[in-house]
Amino acid sequence: MNQIRSALLLSSLAVALPAALPVRAQSIPSRAYGALRWRLIGPHRGGRVLAVAGVPGDPATFYFGAVDGGVWRTRNAGVTWEPIFDTQPTASIGALALAPSDPNVIYVGTGEAAIRSDITYGAGVYKSTDGGAHWQSLGLAETRHIGKVLVDPRNPDVVLVAALGHAYGPNRERGVFRSTDGGRTWTKVLFKNPDTGAIDLAADPADPQIVYAALYQARRTPWEQYPPDEGPASGLYKSTDGGATWTPLGGHGLPAGPVGRIGLAVGRGGRVYALIGAKTGAGLYRSDDGGATWRLASSDPRLTSRNWYFCRVTVDPHTPDVVYVPNVALLKSTDGGKTFGVLKGQPGGDDYHELWVDPKTATHMIVGSDQGAVVTLDGGRTWSSWYNQPTAQFYHVVTDDAFPYRVYGAQQDAGTAGVASRSDFGGITFRDWAPVGAGESGYIAPDPLDPDIVYGGDTYGGVHRFDRHTGQSQDISPWPVSTFGVPMPQRKYRFTWTSPLVFDRVDRQALYLGAQVVLRTRDGGLHWEAISPDLTGAAGRAATDTGPTTVANAATRGYGVVYAIAPSPRAAGLLWVGTDDGLIHRTRDAGGHWQNVTPQGLEPWSTISLLEASPFDTAAAYAAVDRHRVDDFAPYIYRTRDGGAHWTRADSGIAPQAYVQAVRADPVRAGLLYAGTETGVYVSFDDGDHWQSLQLNLPVAAVRDLAVHGRDLIAATHGRSFWVLDDLTPLRQLGDSALGAPVYLFTPGPAVRLRRSVGNDTPLPAEEPHGTNPPAGAVIDYLLRAAPPPSSGPVTVEIRDARGGVVRRFSSDDRPTPPAEPPQIADEWLPRFEPPTRTVGLNRFVWDLRYPPPPAARYGYSIAAIAGQGTVAEPQGPLVLPGVYEVRLGVGGQTYTRSLRIELDPRVHVADAALEAQLRLGLDIWNAMAEQHTLAGSLGSARDQVRALAGRSLDRGTRGSLTALERLADSLARAAGAAGDELAGLETVVESADREPTEQARAVFAAQRERVADAVRRWRQTLTAELPALNTRLGRQGASAVRAEEREPETMTGPW
Repeated sequence: MNQIRSALLLSSLAVALPAALPVRAQSIPSRAYGALRWRLIGPHRGGRVLAVAGVPGDPATFYFGAVDGGVWRTRNAGVTWEPIFDTQPTASIGALALAPSDPNVIYVGTGEAAIRSDITYGAGVYKSTDGGAHWQSLGLAETRHIGKVLVDPRNPDVVLVAALGHAYGPNRERGVFRSTDGGRTWTKVLFKNPDTGAIDLAADPADPQIVYAALYQARRTPWEQYPPDEGPASGLYKSTDGGATWTPLGGHGLPAGPVGRIGLAVGRGGRVYALIGAKTGAGLYRSDDGGATWRLASSDPRLTSRNWYFCRVTVDPHTPDVVYVPNVALLKSTDGGKTFGVLKGQPGGDDYHELWVDPKTATHMIVGSDQGAVVTLDGGRTWSSWYNQPTAQFYHVVTDDAFPYRVYGAQQDAGTAGVASRSDFGGITFRDWAPVGAGESGYIAPDPLDPDIVYGGDTYGGVHRFDRHTGQSQDISPWPVSTFGVPMPQRKYRFTWTSPLVFDRVDRQALYLGAQVVLRTRDGGLHWEAISPDLTGAAGRAATDTGPTTVANAATRGYGVVYAIAPSPRAAGLLWVGTDDGLIHRTRDAGGHWQNVTPQGLEPWSTISLLEASPFDTAAAYAAVDRHRVDDFAPYIYRTRDGGAHWTRADSGIAPQAYVQAVRADPVRAGLLYAGTETGVYVSFDDGDHWQSLQLNLPVAAVRDLAVHGRDLIAATHGRSFWVLDDLTPLRQLGDSALGAPVYLFTPGPAVRLRRSVGNDTPLPAEEPHGTNPPAGAVIDYLLRAAPPPSSGPVTVEIRDARGGVVRRFSSDDRPTPPAEPPQIADEWLPRFEPPTRTVGLNRFVWDLRYPPPPAARYGYSIAAIAGQGTVAEPQGPLVLPGVYEVRLGVGGQTYTRSLRIELDPRVHVADAALEAQLRLGLDIWNAMAEQHTLAGSLGSARDQVRALAGRSLDRGTRGSLTALERLADSLARAAGAAGDELAGLETVVESADREPTEQARAVFAAQRERVADAVRRWRQTLTAELPALNTRLGRQGASAVRAEEREPETMTGPW
């Protein structure tokens, strides 16, 4: 075994994590971990958008609202987008509208109203009066889901809201609401019953007092994928007084009913379009007399496909015969709705929801779809991209064991993604993620024995095996027959939209899939076997009643499915299984025997959204229970410590309506838990007894799942893509000792020896979407109970090697070195300067694992730059060798020390001797540059002094000697400077890869070192042989001596 790797193994005890002492969880201040930061890794692939708008007459400015990603704005017609709603407590956007009389006034209705099974709720209406810079809540929080906001074109204070209300239960805060004072107060002006809400509004552009409204009766059940299409209370209404009072419209050509969702649009001349879903007579209806009479313009089934999900209609603001209907494709008619063609749509179905047409220039449009929002400025011939919106809706997250590890998930409406957690090129771009061959809603399960094989779930139990080498995806479903449209109880295997698919954590060949039973394959899906009986509420219970399906009898009728599977990481054959109808079972012999361990009192259809087997105790487990599908939004986490015999609620501290989707246990620190809720992430330090926010900089969004990989926590958001919280060291080591000390230096985790970026091509422009890489280097965390007073000196961080030599020293007083010349790059590309901080609470500093930059007359800017994160100045110092180092933190005259282990990139296979040779040459170059830099200082000083004597009256001989001295200094400076420039470039060449330096590099170094040495010898000879006599003559003539004192150059030594 070679010496470097031996040293790593022998030093493992020295860098073991100190045990975190007991901590009073309720007293942990957030500042103790407040310096931690989530980073977005992507993918930048848009998620579902129901709300879009633009500024009339402005071809550059548009807005969209993502269903769980907040409000976004573009000022360049969709080239880039920026979030403008992230400070608000909700991210689900159902509607938005700009006031036509003042586009700086924006109203946002929160809570999407396309009530599919993955919806999240809103918090009422919000308003901005400055174009989205600031927001205020206007109430109506209990409406939960808002379908439309309509602003009076003459008065921005007059606004109507179509509120659908609760999706899973009755409530009275639904219908149409009206405000005449900018949202300060609201009046409910149209209400039918607690099961019926409003879904759309449209006003006559010639007379905004004439308004049409659509009511929609719809109630979701916990077990159905889709809501009902029709309801007897659904219908069409008209107001002639700006929405103050309403009259129902029926008959006169409208379908008799019951009807479903209705979409409305009013064009010039009072032309009204109503897109109506109905069992009989569905289609696009048209009225040319203000709704008095109607006729069916088109019964094209493409217009009302999945009408509960789509059902919008938009009319051209100038030509009422031009009408658009977004559905699976974006459809357009130019003959008043009689016939339609596809304006935009591709195989697979983009699923369009809302179209806004600029009333001043009708060729300017924005459309929202399941894939995001896109803009056209040419009437739909070309569109902007939706691959620049990090609003992906992921259901679950899992990682593989590659390096860098990959993050996998299924994205609603789009497909799958495997995203690199780190890019070698500094930022995570489209080059760093790819689909992995499964469907939009399932789990992903990388093969633990072969990271190039990835298994993925699909809707209703489909399973695929993806081979990264070939790109092939084989369908290995247990029963590869489509069950779309087949009632759940009639299916061979009862699968839901999202079925659990997980590998056993001990028996790494066993892959489990949840139906009404647990299925297992041990040969990559070639064969499946059921290892359990029916584990749902239908087991052994035959439904005898013949009435409607209800919460009370749905399980016995066969609607329940296995929704969560949690294999133990400690014991072979130990599995915990939960169902969506509220049951938990456990087996200790890989399915030979099963025990019902459901928490006592858990009500039907309390969905076991996720189970977590303890990584420390085979009798302990955690259950995330989601009851929002029975209209209960409270958080529920259950904990057992005795194999499920008894369960305890463990969710204190989580916000009242933040229902829980996931709970995960930290694999290093017992009792450290993480929870993903509908509004964000929480952490518990005491096994769930108390929780506190871990939101930090993470935008509000539903967090459907969490994964811990090494020292990282990964969040699968359902509206803002994947995020990673790097290096959990402070959370794992926080304890009374850390919180009670005036200064506490955490033991840093091992750092992998990597380059910030290896790019040699022109950097991607800032407009190209990209995620953020993890910190490039060793992460050093320290707590300060109080800010050190200025009189105590700076905070310092010093790195020492194994022999005690100083490798690097940083100070909070450090200041950036200004460039020698004006840069030719924009400020956003300049190097970032981040010295140690002295903030109360947690401070995080990153050392780049390098020696200091060598002294140089000028530094260049590396082409390996990262948009928004700058570049580095070159030449950089050499990378240190793998091994054990010491971190010294200096605060207030006290020194605190910890060990730090640096590991070789696991992808690199190189002999220790090669790395040592590389470092020796790098440090030799460093020292040669230091010698040249010192010489340059001496030469420059001498030249300046000589030039200062130019005006003095001196004899000819003295003037000649001064001229000769100046010429020599110039000549030596040029020669040594050229050598210094060559050495600077050579330093970058030598450090370009983890490999022994080439013989050519050594030859170049020898030549340039000799040039520097020659210049130093000649200058020293001049200083000793000629300068004293010159200074004597200068003194005799009353002139100042030329003082060019020789200084010893700085030197840098390695760990040998």
